[in-house]
Amino acid sequence: MPSRLRLISLCCALAQIAFISPQLHAAKRTPTVKAVRFDAASANNAAAMPVLNPSGQLAPAVLRVQILLDRAHFSPGEIDGRFGSTTRGAVAAFNASRKIDSGTQVSAATWKVLNLDPAPVIVPYTITAEDAAGPFAPIPVEMADKAKLPALGYETLAEALGERFHVSPALLARLNPGKALSAGAVIQVPNVARPPLTKSPGMTVRVSRSEGSVEALDASGAIIARYPATTGSEHDPLPIGNWKINGVGWNPTYNYNPDLFWDAEPSDKKAKLAAGPNSPVGPVWIDLSKPHYGIHGTPVPATIGKTTSHGCIRLTNWDAIELAKVVAPGMQAVLAE
Repeated sequence: MPSRLRLISLCCALAQIAFISPQLHAAKRTPTVKAVRFDAASANNAAAMPVLNPSGQLAPAVLRVQILLDRAHFSPGEIDGRFGSTTRGAVAAFNASRKIDSGTQVSAATWKVLNLDPAPVIVPYTITAEDAAGPFAPIPVEMADKAKLPALGYETLAEALGERFHVSPALLARLNPGKALSAGAVIQVPNVARPPLTKSPGMTVRVSRSEGSVEALDASGAIIARYPATTGSEHDPLPIGNWKINGVGWNPTYNYNPDLFWDAEPSDKKAKLAAGPNSPVGPVWIDLSKPHYGIHGTPVPATIGKTTSHGCIRLTNWDAIELAKVVAPGMQAVLAE
């Protein structure tokens, strides 16, 4: 693997929120909400097809929509049971791709197509000894302290399971009230097994700043996958233009250079961080021909589409992994308004 993909020194990668401690992140993505019961029976009920609008509603029907969209490669980002901005974008794109005239609404027509996927959306999962073994360790706040760690892995089993099943740890807990996460425990999880995408000639990656999305398009221009994304900020805007994919770096280390960050602290020093899902760039880096820019993962999936970045394009780790498996060197990458 070329060193420029393995040892990334770039001007983006970290959202402004990424300098907050992981404990504060957990607090931010566990909002106080009215009591809503989430269970397998409610979410798996294909006969319940209420019309849904993007109002921030928290409901089992929204959970069902999110999982079905995820399996159709129209990712809602981190599954949380709430009809928020990333789910709204996924619904609108799915409706448009299926020629359903419902905009951002989950209509009867939307349900009809989504429910063609008959597999249950919530399924039981037995936590294995390997799952529970970790290793798990807290991630420090300061870059210099992060650089001392041999790997930037998961902090908790709940975080690891949340990432595996594309679900917020808070919703995972609500699906399993009173259930301890330990080896041998049987828990209810989203069934997010996606059929694999297939590489094909003429594919294109399109990034939209206004829509906050990354799309994989086939040779005819049809969307084969869509992901919510964070695409830059006022200080580090998305570099609009036609670029190319240079290649993919798996489990990249990360070179932090405070000189490249407008909001770095004066006391910050250069630091080399180990790889891992809690790395600033997650488990994969898709290198673009625009120097120092790429598409990559994130340690904080709840922030995708809701915060800013330093110019690069951030996806959830699972979406970045899926996209990385179908891109190829020389593929066109269009970064657009």
